Amino acid sequence: MKDFKDNTRERSDKEVIRRLLAYAKPYKREFIWIIVMMIISLGIQLLPPLLIGLTVDTVGNDALSSTEKIQFMISLSIFFVIVLAIGNFVGYLQGIMLQKVGQKTVVSLRDEVFNHIENLSIGQINTVPVGKLVTRVVNDTNTISEMYTNVAVNLVRNVLYLFAILIVIFIINWKISLFVVMVVPLVFLATMVFRKYSRTSYRRVRQNVSEVNAFLSENLSGMKVTQIFNQEDKKRNEFKEHSTKLRNSYLQEILVFGIYRPVVYMFAMVGSLLVLYIGYQEVLAGIITAGILYSYYAYVGDFFEPIQQLAEQFNTLQNAFASAEKVFDVLDTKPEIVDDPEAIELKAFSGQIEFKDVWFSYLPDEWVLKGVSFKVNPGDTVAFVGATGSGKTTILGLIVRNYEIQKGQILIDGIDIKKITRASLRRHIGQMLQDVFLFSGTILENITLRDEAITAEEVKSASEYVGANTFIEKLPDQYDHVVLERGNNFSAGQRQLISFARALVYKPSLMILDEATANIDSETEGLIQESLEKMMNISTMLIVAHRLSTIQHADKIIVMQKGEIKESGSHQELLKLGGLYYNLYQLQYEEKEATPA
Repeated sequence: MKDFKDNTRERSDKEVIRRLLAYAKPYKREFIWIIVMMIISLGIQLLPPLLIGLTVDTVGNDALSSTEKIQFMISLSIFFVIVLAIGNFVGYLQGIMLQKVGQKTVVSLRDEVFNHIENLSIGQINTVPVGKLVTRVVNDTNTISEMYTNVAVNLVRNVLYLFAILIVIFIINWKISLFVVMVVPLVFLATMVFRKYSRTSYRRVRQNVSEVNAFLSENLSGMKVTQIFNQEDKKRNEFKEHSTKLRNSYLQEILVFGIYRPVVYMFAMVGSLLVLYIGYQEVLAGIITAGILYSYYAYVGDFFEPIQQLAEQFNTLQNAFASAEKVFDVLDTKPEIVDDPEAIELKAFSGQIEFKDVWFSYLPDEWVLKGVSFKVNPGDTVAFVGATGSGKTTILGLIVRNYEIQKGQILIDGIDIKKITRASLRRHIGQMLQDVFLFSGTILENITLRDEAITAEEVKSASEYVGANTFIEKLPDQYDHVVLERGNNFSAGQRQLISFARALVYKPSLMILDEATANIDSETEGLIQESLEKMMNISTMLIVAHRLSTIQHADKIIVMQKGEIKESGSHQELLKLGGLYYNLYQLQYEEKEATPA
């Protein structure tokens, strides 16, 4: 998990290429056709210099009459137009097929990254800023997309073109070609040096992009707090630091490429000058014609052009490799919680829950739960109370396997939850949390979570049951009313009622409420209290509550302190005991009495 969260593991080009090619493997046939069309296009691209050189020699041939020269020119022009049209058509087909295959390849990669993130535990996801995960799924995969749809194929194309030109120029004049080839090792030497420094600079760019996105994601979400505490200047300076780091890494990247490209261009010019110098002497000696010299010069120019393009493509390729390393870091992060190979699908359960000597810690040797044991009978309502950090919420998180315990057992209907698939376990548990998250869309879509199997009537029935209909049906579009980002157009109480309806519509066998009434006004609390009393008759219910008034009717109240169960019993039993619960109750009662009307 450390590599994923903090640093990108450096991988060899061979490993990155091998893994990237694996995503293109399903489209092998399409890529073969793309290569075939590419070869046809390259063959056509090699013709113009040869045809122009032939034209020069024909026009300069005094043995031919003017009529013969004109007829030759017309025939050559028609042939050239036909060949050019064929080349453009083949190039069009190649481009369309390449884009389709490239996008399909990247979609499969993007889906795999997103699905993998979904399978990570809550604990793992909480250690990584959301902005970094967004960067992996969107920005980095887009960079890889550029490699598939542009760089990779053009890289192959330019390499093939280089070899094709080499063959042609050696056929035309092998002596001059030897001088041209002498320049090539210098180009490859410059490329190897560039490769070393460019990968480092690209890694730094991708890291800084992730940090900027993470900073923006966090601070835009927390802008309200920033403004309340008048921290705009501080946050502005922090953002400027991140932005400056990103700018400097981009400048370093540009500097590396800015040196490499002119060096390659210089070698190209040296090669071209050698051709002109030696070729001119060959023409004067009558060894070659002026038309052949022109064709040869054009081919040498074409020879260095793809080399310069390779420089640019290599630049993008290094960027793609750096992004691929980031993406592979995510994919190589193994989920901390996985289903047992022999885990069963839970069709239904009665709601019996048992903790047997459960020990749990988020950090090594810092125990949050210490030997916790209790049993909840089907249909019972059990509440957990205690000071902050006593382990109440942790118990609820362990039941749905957000985290894995270190010692002990958690049983549902006598079955160890490790022997139950997570999906089937969570399918039968309804969770209502203090911080309600609403997605963009309509109220109906937020309650059903876009599950088409849930009907509108079931949504209305669940909403009426929990009292959410009291405000939903007053809205202009009622259940089709649009929910803004994070549900900001609803009060905390209204969002909570929507979450109640969301949990109830899935007909859970176990209801979990984690401080679900902590941020709710008295009027909404009355509605929730009424719906809670109804739901107590439907399924087993576990409640973590700050307000003791909401749990007085629970079948059992468990009092937690420093990760251990200190007291257990009904409301009246615990009051008679005169212990921790009694003190908590008295404290809240006194606070309520002291609150002015």
